[in-house]
Amino acid sequence: MGFFEKRSFRNFLIFLQNYDKTKPSTYLNGKSLDQVSTKQMFEYYSLTPNTQAFTGHAMALERDDDYLEQPAAATAEAIQLYAFSLERYGKSPYIYPLYGLGSLPEGFSRLCAIHGGTFMLNKGIDEILFDADGKAWGVKAENEVAKASIIVGDPSYFSSSKTRVSGRVVRSICILDHPIPGTDNAESVQIIIPANQVRRRNDIYVCMVSFAHNVASNGKYIAIVSTTVETSNPIQELAPGFNLLGNISER
Repeated sequence: MGFFEKRSFRNFLIFLQNYDKTKPSTYLNGKSLDQVSTKQMFEYYSLTPNTQAFTGHAMALERDDDYLEQPAAATAEAIQLYAFSLERYGKSPYIYPLYGLGSLPEGFSRLCAIHGGTFMLNKGIDEILFDADGKAWGVKAENEVAKASIIVGDPSYFSSSKTRVSGRVVRSICILDHPIPGTDNAESVQIIIPANQVRRRNDIYVCMVSFAHNVASNGKYIAIVSTTVETSNPIQELAPGFNLLGNISER
């Protein structure tokens, strides 16, 4: 960023820090962020396309540019969360569990229980129950039935008539014997490549973890490169991510 761009971006972040949808005094030129698009919000603060891409994709974690024409409220809330998380944790807005992603459902179960959720552990799913109109209303597990207004599950639990493909994702797990070059020897890193910088519609993500998270041997690093598939050659679509990794021991 140039000098004037930094000042514009700073003013933008100060606005978001103070914005409160319940306080009209914090609105953007007299309008709540539900009344203006994200593009209009960016243009009000004269943010360049490059800064817009960084803000929308690396801070708000938007996966494509459709968000620019949508109300700015959701994007603003995501950027606020990023900023507050960065203040809370210091070096990064992200936290990552030790020993792999198994800690995520454990953390969710505790939070869910606080809000009155019930867990049926170690239960095999026998059947998804549907009403006469074909709408799912419950799950049968070992002669017990749990009712629900919404059921979330892997497609393999449902018949083919109840599922449809809405997109494909490609992920490549790369084993490295070195940290990603240019990251100051970081033991973990999240890299987001905005789609418009590599002439794509969807962003490319690189997430690297290491022995520091108890998921690899000492001195080993695991980089996962992923994106939403757009062509008939998904692996080639990950090339911009691979190019950042240096020598790959195994993929």
